Amino acid sequence: MIFTKKANILQLLLLLLVLVSCNQQNKKATNNKHNSKDTGVIKIPQGPKLSKEYIHSKEKQITAFYNKNWPKKRANGSFLVAKNSQIIFEKYEGYANYKSKLLITSTTPIHIASVSKVITATVILKLIGEKKITLDQKVNTILKEFPYPDVTVKTLLSHRSGMRNYAYFTEKKGIWDRHKILTNQDILTLMATKNIDLEFRTDSRFSYCNTNYAMLALIIEKITGSSYKNAVEKMIFKPLEMTHSYVFDYEKDKKTATPSYRGNFSEFYLDYLDGIYGDKNIYSTPRDLLKFDNGRNSALFLDPKLLKLAYIGYSNERKGTRNYGLGIRMINWDNGKNFYYHNGWWHGNTSAYITLPEEKVTIIALSNKFNRSTYNVKKLAALFGDYPFRINKDDKEE
Repeated sequence: MIFTKKANILQLLLLLLVLVSCNQQNKKATNNKHNSKDTGVIKIPQGPKLSKEYIHSKEKQITAFYNKNWPKKRANGSFLVAKNSQIIFEKYEGYANYKSKLLITSTTPIHIASVSKVITATVILKLIGEKKITLDQKVNTILKEFPYPDVTVKTLLSHRSGMRNYAYFTEKKGIWDRHKILTNQDILTLMATKNIDLEFRTDSRFSYCNTNYAMLALIIEKITGSSYKNAVEKMIFKPLEMTHSYVFDYEKDKKTATPSYRGNFSEFYLDYLDGIYGDKNIYSTPRDLLKFDNGRNSALFLDPKLLKLAYIGYSNERKGTRNYGLGIRMINWDNGKNFYYHNGWWHGNTSAYITLPEEKVTIIALSNKFNRSTYNVKKLAALFGDYPFRINKDDKEE
């Protein structure tokens, strides 16, 4: 009888311990959930863990490719290859600042040039997902000054608006004083007041034009009620923990941003076009861009239906393999294989962003010393899927 009572008491104590433990775990989980919500961070899960054998095999092939394309004397930048969110290979070489001999590291932000367009497009897609704008919405319903009635958000994203490049029309006499820094709003005002006509009828053909993305940046500001810089920080950088990325502010950052160089390390100086954002002017690192790519391709961050629309080619006037989606370049081969990427160039900065959603592979190359070899990284796609690229530097692509 005494033994039974002791057993019952023991069982009650054990039950009480289990209940207390569960309660603490639930509180911890709730707190974690709230912390994630409070900070705005979205945790993107990694894919299946790669084996050591797989990593070693790919690392060996990528190293051989890297050494052929970027010999020590030419290398100046950062480079990363990842699969399933796991870094297989990364390399950081050369000078972030040649004068002070500051070296490039994994945390050195480099101007990503037109790869910025992918980020701008992603913000727009998120705003569409939040039903704050629509893809087919006329731009003049958002930006009242906008002078071209047929241009839509979609034709801006896909470079089918027909607008002229601001870098060219501001060079004309009487249009802009090039001693003054040009702003996104200045571009809009000039188009509205200086009779800057369209280059071709809207949506009749494709023409890559930075003005499209300068206008998308203004749309982001109008819809969010904040600066483009703050909107990108809130909607992209903070949720994905891109802690070494920022939008360049001409007045605040011109003396501290990583400079860019010609091949002989003579520095490129800023000019009147360096205040424009949306089409360029994001500084980032390969590790941060990997976080961005993981987020962009995750349903936790971006509506998969909208991402699918981004990966459709919208310029089919002429038969060919090259096309442009919503903020992403692509090559569509006859065998059904699709290759998605975006390159960039501004002053001495060159950049390449490659995303292979089917293989869950990300390839990033950034350089602040002018070097066209940056764009060769696309050939590495052949290591991960049926892409008709040849790895050997001297071979021509098929």
